[in-house]
Amino acid sequence: MNRLIACLAFLLITLTGLSAKADDFKLVVLGDSLVAGYQLPAGDGFPEKLQKALTGKGHSVEVVNAGVSGDTSSGGLSRLDWSVGEDADAVIVELGANDALRGLSPETTRKNIEEITSRLRAKGVEVLLAGMLAPRNLGPEYAEAFDPIYADVAKAHDALLYPFFLEGVALNPDLNLADGMHPNSKGVDVIVDNILPQVEALLAKAQS
Repeated sequence: MNRLIACLAFLLITLTGLSAKADDFKLVVLGDSLVAGYQLPAGDGFPEKLQKALTGKGHSVEVVNAGVSGDTSSGGLSRLDWSVGEDADAVIVELGANDALRGLSPETTRKNIEEITSRLRAKGVEVLLAGMLAPRNLGPEYAEAFDPIYADVAKAHDALLYPFFLEGVALNPDLNLADGMHPNSKGVDVIVDNILPQVEALLAKAQS
């Protein structure tokens, strides 16, 4: 009987420990206005809706909104250490849209995205790169230099890739705010639905 009680106590402690570990799992979304909830009601931003979707699928994870409107890849790199705490287990990096809108050098964007990814991976943090595409009015040469950045960096640093963060939303007036660039609440829903499988793959990779 004493042995049975001891085994049950050990099992309870083990399960409690696993539960605490799961509850403590932290996913940080490092990005710009596309994830910061720009002009959206409270709770309608990407991190908040992603949190709800993950919870609905049984994942115990805290999704942290580290989005700053107007941020470039340089801005994200400069605030990396205080935006992504030591307790972060995984990070979604969504940066570069403002670089392209401003016509900044793709080479600079590449270096920044690579530095962010490399520093996170060096700390054992799993990364999902949410890619961006250059506006086509900047010309084919710019697009050819900018578009491959995310796939190249993901491959080089064993990070996961979601090729285009605005997939299914870009240029659709029904899914964007009046400015035509930022997703509305329905647009965020589409983004969350589309990226969710890759986010679940990120969680599985980080928890393995």
